[in-house]
Amino acid sequence: MGFAEFPGDAGWRHVDARDGFEAAWFRGESGGGRRIDGTAVAVEDGLSWAVRYRILLGPTGRTLRAEVESRSVGGRLTVVLEADGEGSWLVDGAAAPELDGCLDVDLEASALTNAFPVRRLGLAVGERASAPAAYVRAADATVGRLEQTYLRVEDEAAGPAYDYEAPAFDFACRLRYDASGLALDYPGIAVRVR
Repeated sequence: MGFAEFPGDAGWRHVDARDGFEAAWFRGESGGGRRIDGTAVAVEDGLSWAVRYRILLGPTGRTLRAEVESRSVGGRLTVVLEADGEGSWLVDGAAAPELDGCLDVDLEASALTNAFPVRRLGLAVGERASAPAAYVRAADATVGRLEQTYLRVEDEAAGPAYDYEAPAFDFACRLRYDASGLALDYPGIAVRVR
């Protein structure tokens, strides 16, 4: 399935797991890539945090760079992830072999980043794929590998739907997307409002 271009901007209200909001802005880059700038601010488990990010996707939708700044009561932390688009990563300039094979970044703070594997994979109804990601935590900007899978299920009126699983968190849900591949409903996490 081909997706429409990203809109100029998008916003999500974070619900259930945390209270907050995320906004993102999209811009085309030379060579067919995309730059995404965004901010998420929330209160979760009694802790306030803010995450600002800038993500560069290559023309095939693979993450090439992510700059993530996290602020909480613990202070301000920044991490920079760089990828070659083939599955090798640097975190703050150091090789990160534990991320080998990951093609996407996934930010704990973001409802947006689940769009990356969905758009990149282009699964047909009934197809399932593993999409491990370089996962950045919201409160402390630590980076690790997140194993996750997507199963494309029958489309719904608003757009495609996927059954999503992240075994490390014992989490599974049905994600609903719009025609551009942005999440409309991320159960327990966020709802698209713009």
